Amino acid sequence: MEDRIQGNLEETEYEELGDDQKVSIGKWFLLNAPPGQVLQVAKDVRELLTDSQLYDRAASEAFPEYNVRSMISLEMPDGSGKVLLTKFGELDRSHFLVPRTASVAVVDHVKQMCTEVRPADDEELPSAYVEGFRFCVDVALLKYVDEAFQGGECSVYCTKGKDLEKSGGEFEVTVVISNSSYSPKNFRGGCWQSVWGVLINEELHSASLQGTISVNAHYFEEGNVQLQSSRAFNDTVLLQDGKDAGTVIVNSIEHLESVFLSNLEEQFANLSDRTFKELRRKLPVTRTLFAWDKALQLSLTREITREFSGNRR
Repeated sequence: MEDRIQGNLEETEYEELGDDQKVSIGKWFLLNAPPGQVLQVAKDVRELLTDSQLYDRAASEAFPEYNVRSMISLEMPDGSGKVLLTKFGELDRSHFLVPRTASVAVVDHVKQMCTEVRPADDEELPSAYVEGFRFCVDVALLKYVDEAFQGGECSVYCTKGKDLEKSGGEFEVTVVISNSSYSPKNFRGGCWQSVWGVLINEELHSASLQGTISVNAHYFEEGNVQLQSSRAFNDTVLLQDGKDAGTVIVNSIEHLESVFLSNLEEQFANLSDRTFKELRRKLPVTRTLFAWDKALQLSLTREITREFSGNRR
């Protein structure tokens, strides 16, 4: 019988994956790389696919999506700062608006490099009137991020009504904050992302905020553990003076992010006592507690019973 089983195993044929399937698998690994580790994952994917053309296909599809989704920042070659890769500043696959410097960065996604910078065209920029509000928010945001996020990057985009020329209308700016950390020697990495849509209504002298904060932490010392958490927020603030609009809006963002961080710290404090215990079955399938102090006795009893039953046969 053993010979027959061995023969069947030898006759089993495994169907070779097609090129599209291999590319799809490679792309999946790249898109799901932990924060800050996509380049390390890319090396493994290249070896896994064993074909440079298949890897190039997977990388060319995955990296643009990964970079924008992860909101990575790249140094601009002219030394004017960094470009934050977000969907709000994406003009096309490789061109991204940098509102702070009124420029456009050309990006090589696979190499994660900014290769060129050019001045933004007039149609790519908001009107001077809307830019005044955007600038006020950006100034206040820079101060907040410098104080609260070590190495964090931020940007403010005009995402609605950017062509408004005078007061009395409604327009929207989107505030983006991105911060990431990767320390392989400490076996950890992580990122913070917050996106705030700010709808400004000048007639009502108010601004409505809708935001989402997302956190991803990765620990990989003798294991692989990831924590992902996100929460949505809403708020409305009054704008008494256009010059103070940026400060009022950013103060609201700072408060809401502090609330999120406090809740997160509370969850960490209760992680061992609550969360991990909830992952374990309180009772076995028999619905009775196991007597661990009698484990050895039960084991011996089982062996004796089995031996006794065998002798009776």
